[in-house]
Amino acid sequence: MTTRLAPGDTAPDFTLPDADGKPVSLADLRGRKVIVYFYPAASTPGCTKEACDFRDNLAELDDAGVEVLGISPDKPAKLAKFRDKEGLTFPLLSDPDKKVLQEWGAFGEKTMYGKTVTGVIRSTFLVDEEGRIEAALYNVRATGHVAKLRRDLKI
Repeated sequence: MTTRLAPGDTAPDFTLPDADGKPVSLADLRGRKVIVYFYPAASTPGCTKEACDFRDNLAELDDAGVEVLGISPDKPAKLAKFRDKEGLTFPLLSDPDKKVLQEWGAFGEKTMYGKTVTGVIRSTFLVDEEGRIEAALYNVRATGHVAKLRRDLKI
């Protein structure tokens, strides 16, 4: 069973390459709220909808002092194509060895089409200014959860 994070837990720190290969560290964002979301694969229909939903709400999130980071097992080159094709303006981070995905409980057994499989568990987290988990949402839907986050954050 995958360990899951809960509100109040310290967010596991990470440094991962973005779509251009530049390192991005969660620790560098202390002092700001951060949405960290994990998705299975760039350029797939559900992940595209989810990323575009974040993109379309980014101005309001940014105005509220909330950064957005998307993480998947994709390599930087694939993330760059995805970013450019969809006009994404927030960092997409590469975790090909799935170490960060596992630390955050976003990789493990899940049910897909009635079968148990091992893979990325679509998950979204809100990290507060001190680096603690404020909200941990597992098995989120690709559509609609950005609106729920905005309601929860009162944005």
